[in-house]
Order: sequence, then structure tokens, then C-alpha cells
Amino acid sequence: MTNQLFPIVDPNHAHDVPVESTFDFLNTDDLENGFKVDRIPTLDAALDWFVDHGVIHYEGAQRSRAQAAVDAAAGKRELARIQRVRASLREVADSIAEQRAPKVGALETVNRALHARQVIELLPAPDGVHVDHRHVGDPIDDALARLADPLVKELTGGHPERIRICDNDTCRWVFYDTSRTGRRRWCDMSTCGNQAKAARHRARKRGAADAVDAAAPSEAASEPMPPSSAVSEPAPRSPAAN
Repeated sequence: MTNQLFPIVDPNHAHDVPVESTFDFLNTDDLENGFKVDRIPTLDAALDWFVDHGVIHYEGAQRSRAQAAVDAAAGKRELARIQRVRASLREVADSIAEQRAPKVGALETVNRALHARQVIELLPAPDGVHVDHRHVGDPIDDALARLADPLVKELTGGHPERIRICDNDTCRWVFYDTSRTGRRRWCDMSTCGNQAKAARHRARKRGAADAVDAAAPSEAASEPMPPSSAVSEPAPRSPAAN
């Protein structure tokens, strides 16, 4: 008899979520040219995002949509809950990157989301035992717990020091630094990194031009004054004719 202590893989079921998906979720609260843009502004958009990223079943998303269709106020509350957990996770990520304590309210919100994590259970199988799970909350509870969990795993067994915030003030995406040195400053070198380099180049050119302008004497100051002996005097008058 063989004891199987591992999950049965179901291709239609979401299991582990990579930390990159968590950061993608946080980055849906976006900046575009320095202005805030929400990439999941409606409950439908949020549910589509959850399905696309494998943190919710399609059927579960459809149930949430059906409930919102008959109770618009409930749908608004669900969207507000999603946005609240997203903002709290972002505050925790920022605090890790900035090496400071997070706001207490953010921790409480994230902890509530984590409590809805699926419960792992051992179940009998014809040839031994297998691992299964059951859901605790509703589909949205489960999705938010899945998205919070990778941040916890990164803190307990990963490399939280590689959680970064993009240095581009018009971006500020959260990203995971996979560089060899662990000193990457931008979410993407081809966009934010190049923009920063171009800005530094323009600043250097402006600084050099300002320095040249400051060193150059004014035109009036650069003209030499004629010597006093060279100042012309009026010619003497001829004596009047008799």
C-alpha cells in the first residue's frame, strides 16, 4: 500500500499563486503619467481579472456576478472589499520595501483576508491517503486569501528584501527584484529605466548649459572702454575772415 501525501493535480483548479500575481493585483491600482488609474474599476472587471489569473473558478465568479445582479448594493460592497484588501496589501508591500512598520489597519485587513484561506485536509484514497482542501469563505474571500498568501510566504521563507517599488514617480509599481545584485530600481529597464536615464541626461545638458551661461560675461561688460586720450575733441574753429 502506498501513502500519497501530495495534492492531486486538477488543471481546472487554482492552487499556488506566484508572488508576481500578487504584485500584478496591487499594480491594478495604477499610475498613468502620474495620474491614478484603476484597472479593475468594476466588480465585473475584478472578477475577470481573478479568473484570468487563476485565483477564482469561473463558476464562482459567475455566482458572484449573479448575486450582484439582484443586489446592486451587495455588488458595490464586494468591489469595495476587493479594493480595501488591495490597498492594505499595497501598504504592507510598501512597508517591506521601505523598511518601516505598516499601518495597523492594513495588517488587520490582510489578516482577515488570510483567515479565509482554504483548509488543507487528508482524505482516504483507495490506495492510501491524499491531500485535498476545502474553501472557508465565498469565492471572493478565497481569491483575496490566495493573493495575500504569497506575501506571507515571501516574508517567512523567501527574500522580502527583493520586494521593490519602482523609482519612477509616475509609475511606482511593486515588483520582485530578480537581478543578480538585488539592486534594481525600476520595474522595467526598457520603460521606466530608460525614462530615468533620459531624464538624467536632459538634466546634465541643462546643467552644462546653465554653467556656460553663468560663466559668459555680458556683451556690455565685454566691450573695452576707450582710453581717455583717445576721446576725440572738437576741432578748433578757424579765425573769422576780415
